[in-house]
Amino acid sequence: MNAETICAIATPHGIGGISIVRLSGDKALNIAQKMVRQGQLKPRFAHLRTLFDHEDAIIDEAIVLFFRNPHSFTGEDVVEFQSHGGTITAQRIIETALAYGARLANPGEFTKRAVLNGKMDLSQAEAVAKLIESKSIDAAKILSRQLKGELQTYVDTLRDKLVEILAFIEVNIDYAEEDLPETLQKEIETKLHEIDREITRTVETSESREGLIEGFKVAIVGKPNVGKSSLLNALLRYDRAIISDIAGTTRDTIEEEVKIGTHLVKIVDTAGIRESSDTIEKIGIERSMAAIESADIVIALFDGSQPIDTNDEEILRLLEQFHEVKEMIVAINKSDLPQQIEREKLAPFHPLSISTRQDASKIIDALRKLLDTKNSEDAFMLISRRQIDAAKETHAAILRSFAFLETGELELFAYEINDAINAIASITSAFERDEILDKMFGSFCLGK
Repeated sequence: MNAETICAIATPHGIGGISIVRLSGDKALNIAQKMVRQGQLKPRFAHLRTLFDHEDAIIDEAIVLFFRNPHSFTGEDVVEFQSHGGTITAQRIIETALAYGARLANPGEFTKRAVLNGKMDLSQAEAVAKLIESKSIDAAKILSRQLKGELQTYVDTLRDKLVEILAFIEVNIDYAEEDLPETLQKEIETKLHEIDREITRTVETSESREGLIEGFKVAIVGKPNVGKSSLLNALLRYDRAIISDIAGTTRDTIEEEVKIGTHLVKIVDTAGIRESSDTIEKIGIERSMAAIESADIVIALFDGSQPIDTNDEEILRLLEQFHEVKEMIVAINKSDLPQQIEREKLAPFHPLSISTRQDASKIIDALRKLLDTKNSEDAFMLISRRQIDAAKETHAAILRSFAFLETGELELFAYEINDAINAIASITSAFERDEILDKMFGSFCLGK
């Protein structure tokens, strides 16, 4: 079946050195030849050519690259035009390709075709998408390894072990009148426990380090007028938030991205947490509570120039509630003023002493150290919620299988092991249903 020829701009919109337009499909070479007019396009060779539109007007002088199937990203004939940067030039190339029979690509369609044509598996496709949006150097290293097939090797190893167990059981099902030899049962149990421990360890590592891929979220909390906005401005190194001595100036959450060490993190300045009858302020406080729950790291500020009050007590309650599941940095602000705070109440959290108006370096250093502890360059991890859920399904099927192995119900045991095999294989194998693939690749950027 002939593949429709698709086209898209593969570089960000705007002005730059070059713009890349990509064609993929059966008519890619034919369309390109019509645009360059003279000379044949040699595969995997850079040609400097004048491009013409369908009305014979010159578009630009560009580099044209032709990749013959199957030696291309998509596994189809692919042509790339590298023109001078700018929206208009790239758009004229697109319009000409459309006039010659191409159609606009859907988001992620190039990568989807690469998967369907066997050029990469699903895990590599997800690594491509996330590498484009990676938030740290460490994330880029992890994703680059997955592009080389690291996850495929991991999945194949676990799958082979499960298939081996299933093979043992299938043979014994044929002799159902006889009990499973005790030594064989113990051997199977041992192997299953080893597989399950490996999957559990991988899931735990992946969930604890999701921020490496998606970007860590840091929430700044504290009562009104404690210095949260001053800290945000200090981290950003410009005045993003309004600073005022009036309590409640920040009435909604403010989110900004900033680079800390090798990590790009999202800093959330929350509305001050306090009792309030103001409807709008109440909404802001509720959003602050939600920001804390979704944050990877919480920075809690206390006013060193004032005794601890009921609002501070509420912050302390939240710290105690989340301290086992959230990384925390606690700081006593306004160290440049006479101190009245009861430091012993904060002693369990080892608070830093700072003045956000003068120097936030202690907070930045503490934040960098926390982020660096989450680096996992040498640790294997899954990179998406889909992959983690598939691993959890594998774990659940293995747990269910133990009961059937114990009671000798080998057919049911084999059924659960089959479920485990299908679940772990789904991490790298393409789904059969097109709508599921469309949903997955629909989150990709255009031109990829």
